[in-house]
Amino acid sequence: MRTDDFDYDLPPSRIAQQPPVERDGARMLVLDPRTGAVAHERILDLPQHLDAGDVLVLNDTRVLPARLLGRRASGAPAEILLLRETGPVEWEVLIRPARKLAVGAEVTFDGSPLRAIVTGDGGGETRRVRLVGDNPLAEVRRIGVMPTPPYIKATLQDPGRYQTVFARREGSAAAPTAGLHFTERLLRAVKTRGVSIVFITLHVGLDTFAPVREADPKAHRIHREAFSLSPDVVAAVAAARRRGGRVIAVGTTCVRVLESCATDEGLVTAQAGSTDLYILPGFRFRVVDALLTNFHLPRSTLLMLVSAFAGRERVLDAYREAIRLAYRFYSFGDCMLITERAAP
Repeated sequence: MRTDDFDYDLPPSRIAQQPPVERDGARMLVLDPRTGAVAHERILDLPQHLDAGDVLVLNDTRVLPARLLGRRASGAPAEILLLRETGPVEWEVLIRPARKLAVGAEVTFDGSPLRAIVTGDGGGETRRVRLVGDNPLAEVRRIGVMPTPPYIKATLQDPGRYQTVFARREGSAAAPTAGLHFTERLLRAVKTRGVSIVFITLHVGLDTFAPVREADPKAHRIHREAFSLSPDVVAAVAAARRRGGRVIAVGTTCVRVLESCATDEGLVTAQAGSTDLYILPGFRFRVVDALLTNFHLPRSTLLMLVSAFAGRERVLDAYREAIRLAYRFYSFGDCMLITERAAP
């Protein structure tokens, strides 16, 4: 297995630069990994693929406006992206230009008393900073910019469209994008089918932005991300198993949390901590039975996870079909429902 095995060509015109007019207006490619058959539907058709007794798992993380645009002591620009809180007012960050900001360097922000002081390396491409000022997090919320991914070049007119309608636990550097498609009417339609809806939390961090550069994907190091899974989720998964229902994950973040907390019986345990679970083809899924996910970047850990779930050839064939039919890709794009996990 090589990283090149997860590559594909995507015309730039297929990268969605803005969310759809209607939040629940996305197209949905439905993939049956047993046969490779695909169908072309809408996200509003999702409830028709769910059965009474199933449980739908969503990520309720909330994106922090974590992109801070400031200045170095020289007056030259600097940019800090808050990734993960490591202690009181201490953060792991991506910082530009990193080579110009040594330990002890300070970044200030126009019109704000907030200061960021570089305190050390975070490992790999990351650094550590300390935020200084009265109530630094409140000031981050006031002056920060929503950290949309680098492939989105257009200005986001409504920052609320980069939050899910159920976002409540702040801490992410990026949205759990499969959840962006959901509206209150879609959630109601899911519940009407007799499907339970539960929430886990995973705060999305560095690996949303980090490509796999190693030729062998097993050599790639995935960063830890904070998560929590409550007793309510444990009970819902156990009830679904008793009823013969399925566990449907909305997004790769939910997959990683559920499988990080999995038991050999296909259940989960309540936990809070951090995970660096890295899912590659050959992984044995124990909890997740079906997956709703967006289309992911070439050579990314997320595409590798989806390939592990549905089979690499099936997934890449579906991607080629989606490109041919002008599906919209990535964070603000369309989605794919994988109706079950591929045979091991």
